[in-house]
Amino acid sequence: MSETDPWWKSAVVYQIYPRSFADSDGDGVGDLRGAIGKLDYLKGLGVDVVWLSPVYRSPMDDNGYDIADYRDVDPLFGTLDDLDELIAGLHARGMKLVMDLVVNHTSDEHAWFQESRDPSSVKRDWYFWRPAREGFEPGAQGAEPTNWASFFGGPAWTYDEASGEYFLHLFSPKQPDLNWENPEVRAAVYDMMRWWVDRGVDGFRMDVINLISKPIPLTDGAVAPGQPLSYDVSQVANGPRMIEFLEEMNREVGIGERRLFTVGEMIAVDVDRAREYTSQHHDRLGMVFTFEHVTLDQEPGGMKWDLKPLSLPDLKRTMARWQKGLGTEGWNSLYFENHDQPRVVSRYGDDSPEHRVASAKTLATVLHLHRGTPYVYEGQELGMINAGFTTAGDYRDIESRNFYTIATGQGVPAERALAALAAKSRDNARTPMPWTPEGGFTTGTPWLPYNAAAPEINVEAELADEDSVYHHYRRLIALRHELEVVREGRFELLLPDDERIWAFTRTLRDEQLMVIANMTSQVAGVPMGSIPSLERAELVLTSLPAAADDVQTLEPWESRVYRIR
Repeated sequence: MSETDPWWKSAVVYQIYPRSFADSDGDGVGDLRGAIGKLDYLKGLGVDVVWLSPVYRSPMDDNGYDIADYRDVDPLFGTLDDLDELIAGLHARGMKLVMDLVVNHTSDEHAWFQESRDPSSVKRDWYFWRPAREGFEPGAQGAEPTNWASFFGGPAWTYDEASGEYFLHLFSPKQPDLNWENPEVRAAVYDMMRWWVDRGVDGFRMDVINLISKPIPLTDGAVAPGQPLSYDVSQVANGPRMIEFLEEMNREVGIGERRLFTVGEMIAVDVDRAREYTSQHHDRLGMVFTFEHVTLDQEPGGMKWDLKPLSLPDLKRTMARWQKGLGTEGWNSLYFENHDQPRVVSRYGDDSPEHRVASAKTLATVLHLHRGTPYVYEGQELGMINAGFTTAGDYRDIESRNFYTIATGQGVPAERALAALAAKSRDNARTPMPWTPEGGFTTGTPWLPYNAAAPEINVEAELADEDSVYHHYRRLIALRHELEVVREGRFELLLPDDERIWAFTRTLRDEQLMVIANMTSQVAGVPMGSIPSLERAELVLTSLPAAADDVQTLEPWESRVYRIR
């Protein structure tokens, strides 16, 4: 890579969800000093960047994604001095820190919002305040200014008696949306971002960033049959000023000049929009998080809780379309897990004791060897599985609890609602990091119960086992650092319709990687005439301790990576 190439093309990102990573003081909640104590673990894994989920001062209605002060650390997690020490510790080990940037909304306890509640305040226009719908009494059912639904359930508007109007919140009522149409709002955000960069932060993961530009005026959206509210995302996402706002942010913060890492979380973004947002010819975003590949196990047009079996050909073709669509113009972010997604081994793999390790390794292999920047969510490198909670009371996540209440209130059987939570709840990924067979996350009572599998799936056990999922991730990360073809090679999907085999090549000049994986829990045959000849190939990585010479059949969840020169 040249000095002018984006440095994150060769990087692997590790996400720390601080509440669940490591607790240093025994209060049951992870914190910054806990993370500082695990920096050598991250260095040993080989990652280049740590994405830190929010640690800002917050009432914690949405576990820190409701920010009351952008320039302070919540005492639950530590102090600004602790954060400075974390940054210094990462930099000393050759790693970088990316902060979560949550600027579509604030907490309702933020000073900006509290001031805006006064109709005469100069900050009234910093948020979306609107009167009741014409012909309705304020506060009455149906009086909301538009028919929009919140992503967390219920109307996206809440009536504030003190000021006589409604405020918009696309998420919780405690997360009012900022009005980015107001230049003062944007200036305040950019000033805050510069403040963090001056402290040593190396970039930003931008939460739901494509919601900041909304079509003005705010109007009703389409309503699906049987739904009282509109979930029409075209009313709230990818508004007409998105590119303008992103380019202004780049100029004002100096993102390009400082070579800062940026990734935007974006709902309802197709390949064409993503290419536009990440084009290397413009200063907008380094990459985006998209959702298409993590909605393939839900019914079309339904919500995340409307479950359906995954089709492997659909997943392969979706991933390939993004590989081809972004091509050399944009850049992909590669992820299966994060704090908002369930564990991929339980979701797209096989979490049985017999196949968990192999399926975790193979899912990692196919993901990391696509073109783009891979993300590892804490515990994913262990092959962690879903939480296994069995009652509604086990869940802490606001989205999950709201869904259960609304669904059962509308007549959905409790068993069906619980099954949806067991498969898709965000708490599946938020159980405390299992450092030892006993847990090792805290000396106290953890804020969320340990995963029941922690005695078998934990850091201590996996570090000691050279054939563990952890060491497979370590080898995958090293392969990305070592081989240019992993970073820059052209992608070509093979066997797109095969329901068992995932195969593709990465090609750069006279070098080629061949990735072939059995994505099932049964032995699978490989159509040899449909893949490149492996006669002169070198096996560089496998999911099994001892791979057979014959590639015509693959063991359950077996994957292999060949280098052809």
